[in-house]
Amino acid sequence: MPVTLKIDLVSDVSCPWCAIGLSSLEQALSRLRGEVETQIHCQPFELNPDMPPGGQDITEHLTQKYGSTPEQQARIREAIRHRGAEVGFEFSPDGRGRIYNTFDAHRLLHWAGVEHAPEQLALKKALLKACHRDRRAMDDHAVLLDAVKEVGLDVRRAQAVLAGDEFALAVREQETYYTSHGIQAVPAVIINDRHLISGGQPTDVFEQALRQVAAEVAQHAA
Repeated sequence: MPVTLKIDLVSDVSCPWCAIGLSSLEQALSRLRGEVETQIHCQPFELNPDMPPGGQDITEHLTQKYGSTPEQQARIREAIRHRGAEVGFEFSPDGRGRIYNTFDAHRLLHWAGVEHAPEQLALKKALLKACHRDRRAMDDHAVLLDAVKEVGLDVRRAQAVLAGDEFALAVREQETYYTSHGIQAVPAVIINDRHLISGGQPTDVFEQALRQVAAEVAQHAA
């Protein structure tokens, strides 16, 4: 009988390692099909909550934030593209171009989690593709609504969410909850509210951790 696990993915759609981590996690879960049952719950984290409308050139941003050179960034970008290919996620070879505020994307993800829970993960993946493969502006409501339409969710309802401040407080509260519990970098995969896997880990690492937690749950139930 499969073991049921609760998985919370704390991440930001602007984070390339979050795309890698989610793809690796899904690969691990596919290996455990029949042994583990779960639904991934997407939780909010903003890498750049103060990013103004229109975003910032990514090279300029990374230089200011981390002190890296364009040459270093190019090497990291290529490493990320290679890691993505290994787990089936396609990155643009030219990188993101610009980095944007993602708060409205998180509001839509929260809406999907509340009103359309089974489709929340599909929306998350559509947003990640729009950001990292298609280099689209993640603070542009038209881009966000394209992702909503792509996964078959209610575009009019999503428009209403974006037009006001619905779910803003709920997203802020969730962000505060996770940062106050020690989450300072993403992706962070939390299993059964107790076990933390940090970073865009390889599939084997996720598989081993999930097997270990599942075995502990099964032993406790017995």
